[in-house]
Amino acid sequence: MANSPQSKKRARQNERRFAVNKARRSRIRTFLRKVEEAIASGDKDAAATALRAAQPELMRGVTKGVFHKNTVARKMSRLSTRVKAIG
Repeated sequence: MANSPQSKKRARQNERRFAVNKARRSRIRTFLRKVEEAIASGDKDAAATALRAAQPELMRGVTKGVFHKNTVARKMSRLSTRVKAIG
């Protein structure tokens, strides 16, 4: 348990940051799920549109420190390959 004022403040900050990051991660996963669903349905136009909508969200996750840069690059590469393969 946090005892010093500094450690109590850090605990409060960590809780707030955790909540913000959790919401951000959830939002990004929703965008990714939409892309996955469009790919599964076989609709190339919908998948491409969903991928274009997901790209800035993923990159924002990188700049905010939620995801690692290479992780997002890998996800984007694999998703775009799958979208191109439709049809």
